[in-house]
Amino acid sequence: MRMAKEKVTLMLDTERLRELRALVGARSLSAAVDDAVNAHLFRLRHLSAVDDWLAELERAHGPVPPETLEWAAHIFERWDSAARPPRRARRRPS
Repeated sequence: MRMAKEKVTLMLDTERLRELRALVGARSLSAAVDDAVNAHLFRLRHLSAVDDWLAELERAHGPVPPETLEWAAHIFERWDSAARPPRRARRRPS
């Protein structure tokens, strides 16, 4: 079953686009961007579900203590930084 497609115009970072083209090779650039959008949507849906769950917990049990929020934020920051690929150093013109 094929999904409907729509043609769009995007403005993308030149260096990232160059790297993506180099990595996908003969594979469709559109398919690679579509895969990235799908992965981002999955993450956004997940975060929305977590927000809904936390709101439900707060309604049932009251507000989360500030120290618990700080602890959770610290844990999340560690997970997020570990999951993110390392940033490449930008080359500065000489």
